Amino acid sequence: MLGYDWPRFHAAVNDLPAALLFVTVLFDLGAWLTKRDSLKAAALWTLWAGVIGGWVAVLAGLQAEDAIQHGEAIHELMETHETLALTTMGIFTTVLVWKLFRRTKLTGVEEAGLRGLSVAGLVTVVWTGVLGGKLVFEHAAGIPNATMQAELENRAAGHHHEPGESDDEEHEHADSAKAAGHVHAPGTPPHKH
Repeated sequence: MLGYDWPRFHAAVNDLPAALLFVTVLFDLGAWLTKRDSLKAAALWTLWAGVIGGWVAVLAGLQAEDAIQHGEAIHELMETHETLALTTMGIFTTVLVWKLFRRTKLTGVEEAGLRGLSVAGLVTVVWTGVLGGKLVFEHAAGIPNATMQAELENRAAGHHHEPGESDDEEHEHADSAKAAGHVHAPGTPPHKH
């Protein structure tokens, strides 16, 4: 899929919808506090984009779940992450559908209820992101076992820079390290100290 597998595609598409849904809530709260129609319109447009993009991220995540090597700890976190993602999208989809269904006929009580629901959705989108971060940064979800093993061996071999080493010296060091068999993992920039 355009050079991406499902885990990488999920990683590529999940940040923008979360940001859009966050901004949706800010625009909505701003519109409520300032009574500005322009912020109300911005909230609706970002809600549209966030819901569409969010469902793309959820579907990619569901595909990624079956594509990565994982153990029980990752599986349990993935299940919670998935449940939260579906809850988040259910909340924001409900808000969008209700706003489209009622158009300009929303009562004050409906607007307050939808605003509260959106704030609850904001809490779940943040929680979903926190768990996604744990999956990647604490459990290396999406990293194939062979790649992880090679990285562990690479780290065990160690790496040292001389104090005050300049960029030119560092590149020379990197070239000599490569010649000696030391290479950084694919996609990892050389460390600067």
